[in-house]
Amino acid sequence: MIVGQGVYHDGLPVNSAGTFAELAERARGHEGDGRTFTWVGLADPSDAELAEIQSAFGIHELAIEDAAGTEERPKVDLFGDTLTVVLRPARFDNDTHDVVVGQITIMCAPTWVVVVRKGDVVPLAKLRRNLESDPGRLALGPGAVLHEILDTVVEAYYPALDHLYDEIASLEERIFSNTAGPDPTEDIYRLQSVVLRLTRVVSPLVEVLNGLRHSDHPAITEDLQHYVADTNDDVKRVMDTLGSDRDVLLSALEANLTKVSIRQNEDMRKMSAWAAIIAVPTAIAGIYGMNFKHMPELESEYGYFIVLAGIATVCLVLWSRFKKSGWL
Repeated sequence: MIVGQGVYHDGLPVNSAGTFAELAERARGHEGDGRTFTWVGLADPSDAELAEIQSAFGIHELAIEDAAGTEERPKVDLFGDTLTVVLRPARFDNDTHDVVVGQITIMCAPTWVVVVRKGDVVPLAKLRRNLESDPGRLALGPGAVLHEILDTVVEAYYPALDHLYDEIASLEERIFSNTAGPDPTEDIYRLQSVVLRLTRVVSPLVEVLNGLRHSDHPAITEDLQHYVADTNDDVKRVMDTLGSDRDVLLSALEANLTKVSIRQNEDMRKMSAWAAIIAVPTAIAGIYGMNFKHMPELESEYGYFIVLAGIATVCLVLWSRFKKSGWL
């Protein structure tokens, strides 16, 4: 589905109506002046739309194959004069407590840029309006659109990291709380999975941005390379944060396992202490249940009470000793 199309001259929109073929023809008609370009945006396009836009703009089939996919790795490729960049936007879903990942493929040449979005993880509607309100920036051409989308995708990682930080902080409180609660091990592994998924979509961007910074493609001007370098710093901060989150979760898992082990040891000590206490009356009752004729206190009028008193005394002494040593 087409979500936006336009022809821009010196950063200002001009007549933008037309089919893919007409828009591509206008782009070719201004080839060489460096002041006019065409921008087409597609959201979840059909195969027929991709085939039509491939034919109109002469896009390499491998670039179209990337745009048609949903699980492509972030990367940058050059097919002829067409620079292709695949990005994986992500956001945190509060309902599922998981990260949702989409895909954006940007294909640009000196006089046109085609953006194919799969999913609506990071909406791009405001991006076109923001660039149109800044003709000086949009006058930089297709590369300005590419960088703005790239920067928007990277900026969208920060809210996901904030949600992740809040969940990790809540998890730490549960682990070190003295109150009983559900076992947090499952949540630790779930958050580790979230961190891993984010790392997989963010880490390749370092290579992508380095490729763009050193690209000699006409769309990536010297001015844009400075913007790309700034975005590269943001990606490194995201990676540093994900590395810290991974370390914190590993420490949380170790702390939880240690706490579980300590609790199990405490339970075993309590069970052992009570078993020792219960062994006293069990042993004495077992002795007096052997049915021998001559046994101590068997003929005594107060023998029963003496034995009970002896059992109670020994049990009380044992309980006191165990309580003092921290076993009970």
